[in-house]
Amino acid sequence: MSEASNENGDDDRIKFLVIASAAPEARLAAFFAGRRARRSNARVALLAIVEPPEFGHWATVAETMRAEAHEKAEGILREFAAEVKAQSGEDPEEIVREGVMVDEIRKLIDEDPAMSILVLGASTESSGPGPLVSALAKNPAYLGARRIPVTVVPGEMTRDELRRLAG
Repeated sequence: MSEASNENGDDDRIKFLVIASAAPEARLAAFFAGRRARRSNARVALLAIVEPPEFGHWATVAETMRAEAHEKAEGILREFAAEVKAQSGEDPEEIVREGVMVDEIRKLIDEDPAMSILVLGASTESSGPGPLVSALAKNPAYLGARRIPVTVVPGEMTRDELRRLAG
């Protein structure tokens, strides 16, 4: 049995949590997390969040939108998983949840004690680093009672710069 497994065979290493989205800075966060995971004998968990559609009285339309959103989320997860595996050498945990982004992140952090570091990419847009990074900067308790460190990967960094930083 490896050092990373407990007597039940479960992997008890810490996890880097990356929010998988179509944003380019999220891909950099996954790249960085994969490299850091390899260096620190950690794992990576990828979370894709499907926000519920707002067509309550159009059940058929809402269900079609939900299915399309899940399909898109699963595609993004596959892309991110390939990136993480290329950097870390192992498959990440892939999670799809439906709900409000911050609520689902809070729940996952609370449910899984191995979730130890949230890795976010900061947008390069003039409007700011992104809603999640901005909210955490203003209110560190934004993600709930169980506080974990947050690593923010600047979106303007190159992969070569991130390679040097992550090891």
